[in-house]
Amino acid sequence: MTMKNAISRASVVAALALTFNSVQAQDIHFTQFNASPLIVNPAFTGNFSGQWRAAAIYRDQWRSVTSPFKTYAVSVDAPIVNDLSHDDYLAAGLQLYNDRAGDANLSNLSVLASVAYHKFLGSKQDKSLSVGFQGGYTQKSIDLTKLYFANEFNNGGFDPGTSGEAMNNRVNYFTLNAGLSWAHAVSSNFGYAIGLGANNINQPQESLMKKRNSEVGLGMRYTAQVGAIAYLSEKFSLRPALLYQSQSTATEMVAGNEFHLIVGNPEFRNFTTAVFLGGYYRSNDALMVNAGVEFKGLRVGVSYDYNTSNLKTASNGNGGFEISLIYIAPDPLDFARKLIYPCSRF
Repeated sequence: MTMKNAISRASVVAALALTFNSVQAQDIHFTQFNASPLIVNPAFTGNFSGQWRAAAIYRDQWRSVTSPFKTYAVSVDAPIVNDLSHDDYLAAGLQLYNDRAGDANLSNLSVLASVAYHKFLGSKQDKSLSVGFQGGYTQKSIDLTKLYFANEFNNGGFDPGTSGEAMNNRVNYFTLNAGLSWAHAVSSNFGYAIGLGANNINQPQESLMKKRNSEVGLGMRYTAQVGAIAYLSEKFSLRPALLYQSQSTATEMVAGNEFHLIVGNPEFRNFTTAVFLGGYYRSNDALMVNAGVEFKGLRVGVSYDYNTSNLKTASNGNGGFEISLIYIAPDPLDFARKLIYPCSRF
């Protein structure tokens, strides 16, 4: 791998200073976007400086309102074919997540595989165009014995088991996602990226009803992201992000910034010791804060959402808590070159 490749990868990684949040109950919801890069956009598969990346995140939400919604996700991705043409490379990844919500334990278990091709452009190879595709299998299930229906209440009495017969307790389907990203390392201290994604392209039928129709297909979710990394000094950087997404009739805007401070040796920005603190706002929904530490390729983060929507009366402002772990295995050649280029730890 050449130095030009390393510079370009640094710019590509800026794309992951983005976020992902659900606009409907159909898609899972994370505040710490950096711990789920393959969910944000399949074009981000393999966008990091290192040999391979593993990530895990757990979310606990709405505990103060109802049975807590619990979500976890794990992923692994890595470049698999290098130097295809002028430092271009192919990457692959695997994403698994499970979401369990409500008293009836509505569960969403998904396994997704992704591939992405990264093309480097410009005389200095400091620009990158990436395209990614993702496909996988989803199983949704529900415990019908914990649901109650109107026709089970007759003449002031309760007659269980008289409804729910028109529903299945499980449904399976395949889904297809795609994405593009553009990244540019403007200088050794600034890089930015823009991403576009389309999810649920095949609009799979996800209804638990035994008699399905064309109106119950999973709606396509479109995403647009902008992220940047700007070093204001040798050790301190700003990492702003903006996300817009739309699914069916719902839209969402998320914006914020992460403050990142290197407390170790700044010679190796990718793998030194650092601390971070971030704040984000999800329009008409929540204020979010995240914080954590980085050490030798390992990033540990925690976050919390403070609910600002109409639900805050019932929730008392409580939202969701998350904890995440990300590990990027360093490439020994990166240390030999003493890289100092702007590189997000995502």
